[in-house]
Amino acid sequence: MVFEFLLYKFGVRALIGGLIVAVTCASLGVFIVLRRLSLISDGLGHVAFGGIALGFWTGIYPLYTAVASVIAGALGIHALSRLRVASDAAIAILFSGGLAIGIVLISMAQSAPADLLSYLFGTILGINDNDVYLAAGLGVIVLVVLILLWKEWVAITLDPDFARVAGMPVTPLEILFTVLVGLTVVVATRLVGVLLVSSLMIIPAIAAIQLRLPFRRTVLTALALAIASVIIGLQLSFSYNLASGGAIVLVTIGFFIMTALFARLLPKMKRELPVDPWEHQCSEPGYMGSREQKNREKT
Repeated sequence: MVFEFLLYKFGVRALIGGLIVAVTCASLGVFIVLRRLSLISDGLGHVAFGGIALGFWTGIYPLYTAVASVIAGALGIHALSRLRVASDAAIAILFSGGLAIGIVLISMAQSAPADLLSYLFGTILGINDNDVYLAAGLGVIVLVVLILLWKEWVAITLDPDFARVAGMPVTPLEILFTVLVGLTVVVATRLVGVLLVSSLMIIPAIAAIQLRLPFRRTVLTALALAIASVIIGLQLSFSYNLASGGAIVLVTIGFFIMTALFARLLPKMKRELPVDPWEHQCSEPGYMGSREQKNREKT
């Protein structure tokens, strides 16, 4: 029977939690990839690991301390940028610091908590109701903010100089976006694990970008690929007793290979990436157009 894991309560919980994570991750993934910040989710994932270790050490629910740590990490990245530290270097510093804090706190606990591996490698088939509620709450926050500020973040992603000229508060919006990425990392940590969380966020987005679609369709395609990856990965995990997080990520890689081959096998397909609102016919209303129109307005 296909999707027989849905016959069990833990399977239904896994599907609900997986769909929440898929939608949340994929919604931000395209923005992250086009802004060339693919490593930020990995860096914040390791900061979350430090927060998880702090939770085990203090006896607080680990995902609560992970939320606090990724918010602090997101603010730390922008604080370092004000000190003229390059963004990739700031992410590397947070990456190393979060991992080091986690290792030190676990060593102070004398023995590794039994539940630690589930946070490192994910255990979507073993999540409880509290995990689903937390994922749903954080996911709703991320999606609501993303929808409310959709136009602003599209503008910042595709042409930050234009966004500044238009009077948008670029720096506060970037800080808020980084915080949302951190919250999304926490949502996904329990399901696919710290070590794989960036994969679910980045790979469906890259796969969707291969198809050279308009921006909004690219995001929707990334959503569809992420959702399909979770469903297929859960089925493979249940049927063949595989690690659920790894199975989901391998499915996303399979989709990336398929979309990359599909794009290469159709030479007549539009080749340019949707990275410039003036050259790409994006459907975002209000400020999008062609570069030629922009130049004509200047002259």
